[in-house]
Order: sequence, then structure tokens, then C-alpha cells
Amino acid sequence: MADITLISGSTLGSAEYVAEHLEEKLQEAGFSTSMLHGPGLEELPLQGVWLIVTSTHGAGELPDNLLPLYEALQETQPDLSGVRYGAVGIGNHEYDLFCGAIKLLDQQLTQLGAQRIGDRLEIDVLEHEIPEDPAEVWVAGWHPQI
Repeated sequence: MADITLISGSTLGSAEYVAEHLEEKLQEAGFSTSMLHGPGLEELPLQGVWLIVTSTHGAGELPDNLLPLYEALQETQPDLSGVRYGAVGIGNHEYDLFCGAIKLLDQQLTQLGAQRIGDRLEIDVLEHEIPEDPAEVWVAGWHPQI
């Protein structure tokens, strides 16, 4: 089975918890995984499968631990045509830029040639007290598409 690199961006820890839960579910499904919390571009394989889980900070912004990665992608414009990825965002629909961070990353990765696997999941914390629950349902339908 494919190796999956999980990338989490979190301010208060909720996206990190969701990423760790999804890693467990993927391992149970037979995938080998690696987890990176706010990695730099140099830490990432520029091919293979990524699963990005991020919360949105402030007014639609990336969490501080993912901002350096986003900026490095913008500055260096690496060829990511060898990357396929899943995208999970966590946010609050009461903000104008609901799940803005995952939307920014999704757009950036696509512009650099990466291909998203399946639909992007946007979890509203006001509707899901435990964000791991909808993420678990989503990943069960996502991983067969790899």
C-alpha cells in the first residue's frame, strides 16, 4: 500500500488531534504513515501521497506552524506533479473565511501541479463537537481512492 505523509497545522491542537486520529485509521487500513506537525518544505517528499489537516487561525489564516511551509511553496514554486493529496480543514462557519487555511493550501498545491484525491473535507466545529468523528467517516471513503 501507499505511504502517506500526514501534515498538520494547528493553533490550539484540534487539527493535530484529528491528524493523529486519521493516522491511526490509515494504519488500521494497512497504510504506512509518517506525521509532520508544521513541517518545512525540505522535510516533505515531493512525490507520493500527502494528507493535510489544518485549522484556520484568525480571519482565514494559516496556523503559525504551517505558514513557513506555505511561504516556501510560494517562493520556490516546486514541481509537485508527483504529489497526490487529501485536504481536511477545521473551522467555524461564523467567520467569513470559513476553513480559509485549507482552501489556501489546496489552491497552492493545485497550482504547483499536485492532484487532490477526492473532495476536500471542511469540518465546522459548531456542528461537530468532536471533529474526529466526521474526519473518520471521510477518511474511510478517501483512502480507497489512493
